[in-house]
Amino acid sequence: MNVEIPPDVRDIAVQLGAGVPYALKAVAGQLVDDPDMGRPSGLPGILTVTVDGDMFEECPDLSVGYIREPDRIRIRYLSAAPSTDTHDQHQELGQEQGREQGREQDPPADTAVAAITVREVADAWHRITRRLQRDAPDSCAALRAGASAAAIAALEDDLGMRIPVELHVLWLLTAGDGGADGWGCLPGNRALMTLDAVAAVYRLKMDSQANQDTLNTDRPEEERITVWRPTWIPVVAHGPADITSGLYLDAATGYLGRWSRYDEAPDDELDTLVTYLEEAADMLGAPALAARDKPGLIGGTLVWLSSIDPAREDRWRPLTG
Repeated sequence: MNVEIPPDVRDIAVQLGAGVPYALKAVAGQLVDDPDMGRPSGLPGILTVTVDGDMFEECPDLSVGYIREPDRIRIRYLSAAPSTDTHDQHQELGQEQGREQGREQDPPADTAVAAITVREVADAWHRITRRLQRDAPDSCAALRAGASAAAIAALEDDLGMRIPVELHVLWLLTAGDGGADGWGCLPGNRALMTLDAVAAVYRLKMDSQANQDTLNTDRPEEERITVWRPTWIPVVAHGPADITSGLYLDAATGYLGRWSRYDEAPDDELDTLVTYLEEAADMLGAPALAARDKPGLIGGTLVWLSSIDPAREDRWRPLTG
């Protein structure tokens, strides 16, 4: 059994601690002998192994996610685990997703399709972060570490719905973008929202809809206003410190849409999260062919041309290569 460790995962290992690369190799060796040693992660097709950091010098507790294929194992993500028992957290997550807690239960996901989605999101995000590591280190450093399974489960409780698999795996890879010099790394200088910001905006928008529902009782049916639906999850904000507008993911359809804090009519984006991330990765990988926006640099920060501050436009240089 061949165990593949992608270069970006190796890079993350180096960043997490001097002893982490050795610990990762040790896990890979164990997987060769026991490919099914991992526990279900709550993501179809993804198993998770936890590592006790005390067994290695300069190594935190780790969570290693991998996909087992017939002839190989691909390690998909690596993150520092919380100090509490991560094995129990993953087990609780799996139990939670199969338990009635006053939430409407989703139909069983097609495991094969979900596993493909996991790979597509992970591959697109790794392409983005590899480019940032190479050319925009300030933007790369602004990305937060991945969220724990327990944190995502807590957000599910807060929102009262299950997080779609594509968003779940993205948050396992990174739990938001703090922004570099005020710019996010996604097209339009948008930023992936933190889990706290997601919960806050969701509550704000649901409150706005509740107010509209009260007013809708006195409106003709054709004049009733919908500013938010319970299945909409805010994902991307206008900027790292600007949550007045952004993109939501509709958990019911899988498509993105535009939202605004000012209760403007929502607008379909007609992208899935996968295609949105893949297009961003494509634009960074081949800047000359970028259509929707043009990536560039100001120092070590990625800055997209469409939303650049005119006062700093003379410092902007297009991304090449």
